[in-house]
Amino acid sequence: MKLSSIFTLTLRPLSIAIFFLTMHPALAFPSDNTRPLIPLLKAEQVAPLCTRTLVTLRQQVSAIARHPVAHANDTKSVMADWNALQIAIENLQGPADILSNVSPDKQIRSATEACLTELNKFSTELLQNEKLYARFKAIRPQASKEKKLRQDILDSFEDAGVSLAPDKRSRLKDILDKLQTLGQGYARNIRDNTQKVTFTPAEMQGLPAAYLARIKPDIDGNYHLGFDYPDYKPFMESADNSEARRRYQMALQNHGTPANVNVLKEAIDLRHEMAGLFDLPSYANVVLRHRMAKSPEAVYAFLDQVQGAVTDLEIKELAELRAYKAEIQKSTLTETTLARWDLDYWQQKLKMARYNLDQEVLRQYFPTDAAVPWILQVSGTLYGVEFKRVTVPVWDPEVQYYDVIDSKTHTRIAGIYLDLFPREGKYGHAAAWGTRGTSTLAHRTPISVLVTNLDRRGLNGDELETLVHEFGHVLHGVLSHTTYVSQAGTSVELDFVEAPSQMYEEWARRKESLILLSGFCKTPCPVVDDAMVQRMTAAHNYGRGIRYARQLLYASYDMRLHDAQAATVDPLALWQKMEGTTPLGYVPGTEFPGQFGHLMGGYAAGYYGYMWSEVLALDMLSRYHGKLMNSQVGHFYRQTVLSRGSETSATEMVHTFLGRDPDSKAFFAEISGNRLQ
Repeated sequence: MKLSSIFTLTLRPLSIAIFFLTMHPALAFPSDNTRPLIPLLKAEQVAPLCTRTLVTLRQQVSAIARHPVAHANDTKSVMADWNALQIAIENLQGPADILSNVSPDKQIRSATEACLTELNKFSTELLQNEKLYARFKAIRPQASKEKKLRQDILDSFEDAGVSLAPDKRSRLKDILDKLQTLGQGYARNIRDNTQKVTFTPAEMQGLPAAYLARIKPDIDGNYHLGFDYPDYKPFMESADNSEARRRYQMALQNHGTPANVNVLKEAIDLRHEMAGLFDLPSYANVVLRHRMAKSPEAVYAFLDQVQGAVTDLEIKELAELRAYKAEIQKSTLTETTLARWDLDYWQQKLKMARYNLDQEVLRQYFPTDAAVPWILQVSGTLYGVEFKRVTVPVWDPEVQYYDVIDSKTHTRIAGIYLDLFPREGKYGHAAAWGTRGTSTLAHRTPISVLVTNLDRRGLNGDELETLVHEFGHVLHGVLSHTTYVSQAGTSVELDFVEAPSQMYEEWARRKESLILLSGFCKTPCPVVDDAMVQRMTAAHNYGRGIRYARQLLYASYDMRLHDAQAATVDPLALWQKMEGTTPLGYVPGTEFPGQFGHLMGGYAAGYYGYMWSEVLALDMLSRYHGKLMNSQVGHFYRQTVLSRGSETSATEMVHTFLGRDPDSKAFFAEISGNRLQ
């Protein structure tokens, strides 16, 4: 997910439960004799298939539980049984999860969502199985990756309450099942909300002609805009009418409310109760045990450092914006105010004036139908793979499928689906789904799905970064080469999972990679030169204080919702108080917590991880020494980071890649406006 504004910040889907499971021979991925594919289920097929599969899964668990008691030297058989079970689960979970988010058919989305609810109940049941837990307690692996896998599995069992007293274990199962239901409902309230905001022709003044041509007016000449990125972001950056921008931002901020604020509160209460079952003071203490940060205290210390680095810069940048607005409007500084819905608009105006950079003009440099093959080519060169377009059955005619071919062995190692453009009922941001994990033990190749809502007219700088960022997640999945499916792809610590993609964003900003894009234009398009890159860099760097201060607010709010006082917290009142202390203050009437999807999508007590990951991303970037298309470094990165999944800790992977311990110098130089390179 890309770290920018909360609107462009995408949410990579995670399991709602505090564990992640994977899939089933009874529901094997269909094949066209050469490749596994995502099954295109019909709505009426989902429920009976789900029921049959869950019956088979429970039979599989019972069979494992009847095995003789495991001993220390039974590692291979215990791990193999678990791997087969995980594959069995993933064969149901993977297709159901992606179809619930992208299928054009609402009935399919509803049916797969219901199936995921039942699967989550099974998952909790599985991880509370004392006989399976005892098998992992008994074995003593010798290989480092199997030692780590054993510990990760034991952590999952214990997080699901297997060691709790029976009454507490039962209550925890109820909580986990309910949290799954709440998370689905929260996302559904946003995804299925088809609300439009109506604007008059006068309110559309300032918007590019290409934007207006794409959005057709009604018979009265009015325009009806939804909340997909291609509608919302350009409007907020270009519409001259401040009141129209205010209305649009208010509507977005309230897109999931009022129901979702209540859903969020219920989830927070359940998470806090969960912490109590483990005799821990907060939900943050529960989940941070297995992340790089380890404790809430470490997170708070990190956020304090961020605050010290960005506070003065944010105030300085806001003062510059206000002064610029006063200058343009020929008003005094005293009578000039800056509202939250002014930020995108006046930042774009200032960047155009100061750096001669119009984001709309960049769409000519980055046509969408050129940007996609460009990132495939860049990725292939860096990591030693090729992407071959293949026609396969898909859930929407515009979805593309590619085989991923290893350039050295010429063998097919993975598949990817690209679902690039907006449509009604589809997941509304940008994200990557690891739908099928790899397992060399099971000769299983991975599948990842890229879901975006790109502008067909071409991409501006931010949108190109989003494409590259999310494709970084795809690569993390398809270049994985792990023995066990549980360790595949992005199964790393949550506060590291964004680092590979954040590092990859740099390829959307540098000349040596951007200059290649024009070679994919179907009609001649401008070539990025040194002057353009300098202007893009300057424009990107401007507003760092504003951006990171906002991220600091989101992360701090998330931690406060999940601290030891969570039982008494009112999510909306807390947001009003915390946003109220920022320079622009709280916007009355907005209910942002009702559409802050990260809080209900796997990032609870984890939003800080975006900035924590960026510490590692910028440090890893230094290994390229400014030569981004160095395939030798790229291949080494594939070998030491992307292919390893969670076979080792993130700290160890980064150390191996860098040849030293990671540090935060590059990150704090970046966010304070003093980049090292």
